[in-house]
Amino acid sequence: MKLSKLEQYFYVDKLIYHSLDLALYNVSAVIDGQEYMITNERGERLKCHNFVVLQKQLKNVKAKKQVMRQLSAYDEMVGGPEKADNLLEVPLGDNQLY
Repeated sequence: MKLSKLEQYFYVDKLIYHSLDLALYNVSAVIDGQEYMITNERGERLKCHNFVVLQKQLKNVKAKKQVMRQLSAYDEMVGGPEKADNLLEVPLGDNQLY
């Protein structure tokens, strides 16, 4: 879903900032129980190495809830058993550092 379209909603259920790598983030939104990846006007996923810059891009989106989500590949890296669900979601507020 394009960011410009997302900004037109009165509220979205949840903004999810995905922590992908050491300092790489992208974002999705949950609307009516359906999760959508957020893109720019060219259809490319929003991504950034600076979380605060990404928050600034989304400042006009009204979300009931914001979270940081991370899936760890640690179990696979250390040769552990088949990967179990180790999803971590941390609630966020808009820190307005931008």
